[in-house]
Amino acid sequence: MPKLDICFSPELLHLYPLEGQTAVIVDILRATSTIVTAMAAGVTEVFPVATLEECRALGQQHGCLTAAERDGLPAEGFDLGNSPFGFLDDARPVRGRALTISTTNGTLALQRSRAAAAIVVGAFLNLSAVAEFARREGRDVLIVCAGWKGQFCLEDTVFAGALAEALQADFDVRSSDAALAGLHLWQQARPDLAAYLLQSSHVRRLNSLEASKDFDFCLQIDRYATVLPRWHEDRLVNT
Repeated sequence: MPKLDICFSPELLHLYPLEGQTAVIVDILRATSTIVTAMAAGVTEVFPVATLEECRALGQQHGCLTAAERDGLPAEGFDLGNSPFGFLDDARPVRGRALTISTTNGTLALQRSRAAAAIVVGAFLNLSAVAEFARREGRDVLIVCAGWKGQFCLEDTVFAGALAEALQADFDVRSSDAALAGLHLWQQARPDLAAYLLQSSHVRRLNSLEASKDFDFCLQIDRYATVLPRWHEDRLVNT
């Protein structure tokens, strides 16, 4: 039986053998939720990069939309920030466009996980699609939580627990204390996910930036149940 494990921060990735595994990258608030939403809205491909300079350069090179965020705020000089609502605005059509994006945590986690055999983007918004992909591939799964500037993040770990629960019939989730902890957190949070995660420091940070509507949006389970951004060469495509 393949195993499922959780890496609580990209800073801990050196402890995990990524080769031959499926890596699920998660940054609930908000990078992976935003990428899933962008692809659901018709964005054709996404170039996730670590730095603002790379984001600008790729935008010019490919003639694509640019999105960037630092410390929860939109970075200056880019088309969009890191809110999923930016891709649902009829005044700014995104269908048929490519996107390059750089965020404080999520895109860095993606870049650091490139040694994995397969990389997919996970969020509550596409939980079922991620679970179905993991079952179909049958590899060991490592859920990489983007966290906050290298530190543990509650909402990412709760999502990891939700995915562990969805996969526990087909994957060994009991041999890892990290996976077991994520599962227990999800079981506590599940009756009222929003209320539970309001305790999170990152949620309080976002709400102080008047991004509470993003919080509510990103907690919707399977709004985009068929969208699965997967790493292909140097970009994410919807599989």
